[in-house]
Amino acid sequence: MADPAKGGAGRGQGEGGRLKEPPAPELVAAAFRTELADAPILHRGLGQADLAHVIALAEAGIVPADDAAKLLAMLLDLGRVPVEEFPLDEALEDVYSNREAWLRARDERVAGWMGAGRPRREPATIAYRIAVRERLLDLGDVVSDCVAALVEQAERHVSTVAPDYTYLQPATPTSLAHYLLAFAYPLLRDLDRIEACFGRTNQCPGGIGNINGTRLPVDRARIAALLGFEAPIANTRDAMWQVDQPIEVVSQAAVVLLDLDRLAEDLQIWNTAEFDLVELADRHARISMIMPQKKNPYSLAFVRGAASQMLGRLVSAAAIGRSPSAQMDNRVFAIGEVPRALDRAIDVARLMAAVLRGLVFDTDRLRERAGEGFTHATDLAETIMSEGGVAYRQAHRLVALAVRRSLERDPAARDVSPEILDEAAREVLGRPLDLPAGALARLSDPASVVATRTGLGGAAETPVRAMIVECRAAIERAAAWRRGTRERLDASLAALDRLARELASSAPTAR
Repeated sequence: MADPAKGGAGRGQGEGGRLKEPPAPELVAAAFRTELADAPILHRGLGQADLAHVIALAEAGIVPADDAAKLLAMLLDLGRVPVEEFPLDEALEDVYSNREAWLRARDERVAGWMGAGRPRREPATIAYRIAVRERLLDLGDVVSDCVAALVEQAERHVSTVAPDYTYLQPATPTSLAHYLLAFAYPLLRDLDRIEACFGRTNQCPGGIGNINGTRLPVDRARIAALLGFEAPIANTRDAMWQVDQPIEVVSQAAVVLLDLDRLAEDLQIWNTAEFDLVELADRHARISMIMPQKKNPYSLAFVRGAASQMLGRLVSAAAIGRSPSAQMDNRVFAIGEVPRALDRAIDVARLMAAVLRGLVFDTDRLRERAGEGFTHATDLAETIMSEGGVAYRQAHRLVALAVRRSLERDPAARDVSPEILDEAAREVLGRPLDLPAGALARLSDPASVVATRTGLGGAAETPVRAMIVECRAAIERAAAWRRGTRERLDASLAALDRLARELASSAPTAR
């Protein structure tokens, strides 16, 4: 291990180095410790990046074959050290320098090849992208599971009539399935966005040398292929200092949690004693430590809190990116925080999927509430329009007046009587309505109202079942993409490991 008193590997300090002093304790505590906290996130990806780099150097004839073989053998040994057992020295600045010091302690000369055509930030940036791409796939898994949970509940409640609310006021009868599927579609769009974000993330910054490229004949496409990336990032300067990529990733995590937050907030309202439309499973609730009667919907509150926290992380990611180009802000402070943001989103979405599967809806109360608050008013106005020959705006005003008169005479009224309706018609139209017999009776049953919503995307049974089929197909398509992507990544990384072992076996010490 390098001697911290001489400044450590990578600082250019000690004898013959650029700096004469070791790092200040304050610098170590404030900065280096921050970077080293990312070691668990970067450890495996750094090992893979190092192997690909040395193989590319060897194939280009930059590193002598024997030295390349020995260096690969050392890297493979290092890869077998669990991250929690790897000796990190804060004075050595960052994870990369600590890894270099580990190699130098075994063979100073051979380890020196690691820095050929490679800035300090390159391997960490590769490891960051490896960590992010894995988590994006995991995020896709749990988002798909949330959609699946919604679809499962919807399938059970295709015929369950429920109230729909706008501004938390009774709006119209619907089916519970239709309401739930309204939250499935945004999550399906999240799956599309995750795939697109993955495609932009799975681009390789390897082999860039200095920010303007390298004079060494390093095959950047080869490094990308060895690591399972789709392609190298075209511009070497952009490859190292992309600001938009961390913002995009955290933005996607925020969108997922905001989509879940909207549903969690609705369910938390529905869970109140005042609404009493749904109950969480006990395993997703929490008791009050002072009020023994309470069953708090803690899981839903946590989802909402996590969404708020993610918005803060999104602002932070944007703020980090607001810096001059070619500066360390967006890399040092994003390299651990972006994967951690994805970890939080994954945990929260996994929780929400479980909560959704454990929900028990009070179908009787839902049906009862669906008929309260004059929720058939829109249908009444449309009936007056279609069967009474009245323009819709006049019909709207007529029904609104009839509702007001009904509530003035009976605050508990749930329906408009024919007498009050005719009274309002005389005031608005100057004549009674003279609707066909039975036209109003058909509107008294919320289920009948829902059954008329037979158009594309409507709440009636036929379009709801079509949406369930569509959602299931979208879930499977996204799952197939993730399976195929994981298989390709696994195959590339397995091939990298095999090649490294094959080349390492020719090291002089192995003969």
